[in-house]
Amino acid sequence: MDLDLGTVRAFVAVTEDHSFSEAATRLEISQQAVSKRIAKLESDLGVRLFYRSRNGAALTEDGRAFLHYARSLVGLADQALGVLRGRFRPLRVDVLDTRLASVELVRAFHSTAEDLHIDVTTSNGLRSARGTLTRGSVDAAFVRVSGTLEEDLRYVPAYFDPVHLLISRDHPLADRRAVEVSRLSGSTVWMPGNAPGSEWAEFYGLLGAAFDLRIDATGPDFGWEHFVADIASGERLGFVGEGCRLPWHAGVVQIPVVDPVPVYPCSLLYHRQNHHPVLASLVDFVSERFRPLDPRRQWVPDADRAALAALAAGGR
Repeated sequence: MDLDLGTVRAFVAVTEDHSFSEAATRLEISQQAVSKRIAKLESDLGVRLFYRSRNGAALTEDGRAFLHYARSLVGLADQALGVLRGRFRPLRVDVLDTRLASVELVRAFHSTAEDLHIDVTTSNGLRSARGTLTRGSVDAAFVRVSGTLEEDLRYVPAYFDPVHLLISRDHPLADRRAVEVSRLSGSTVWMPGNAPGSEWAEFYGLLGAAFDLRIDATGPDFGWEHFVADIASGERLGFVGEGCRLPWHAGVVQIPVVDPVPVYPCSLLYHRQNHHPVLASLVDFVSERFRPLDPRRQWVPDADRAALAALAAGGR
């Protein structure tokens, strides 16, 4: 029996989207066509792959057993097509936000050779990178790795971005060259861009718990310009990474946080079966410029520290 790749692709799409209708949108076919493909695949395999749940389409035990192989089949097919259709396509790199330090790292890599072609994209971080890397719509993504990754995803540490305090120029701390994190104890730090479920919201939540800070993520988030302007006009405190290229504002002061220095851990995430000819060079470039954590001076959450230690012990 030969499997129909179209039915396998529909199976993967429904699994990732938990919905026949969402899968149909992704595949640009009708929902009825998706249903027919799934029915054919189940008939060919002689098993039931999905059952209906409150959250949509859920995998049966047979479906879970088949998923890894289905993704591999789709991934290999996409790579085979890519060799012919996209042999010279640009390397697609997800930087999360074009104001973040990851952009400077990609720019530095781009400057190493004249014939490098790179497409920079933005996203909502690890939540989308898992799917886009698996589907091959991006080749690499800068994220804070949190939780358990899919088996075929790999990462290398990229950089630690020191946390800075953002305050109004009229704030009592505005004339300090650095602010000890202990001086902020009991403060409320406003971060409207901390989207629920994001890896950066988790990081700052752990930072707040460790140093008695309340992280206020109430929004809406109107973007960096409005965030900086709101900080300048009131008594609010904000946090931002040192490497973030903030819009300039005369009424705002950015001060390093020290003793210890909280640092945001960013890694380069990629799929081990992605064979884009430039990807390995980017991974090596990022690895060579990475500077390890200084535990005597810098702070990261315990989970990040453990993950970094495990990665160092076991390789990529």
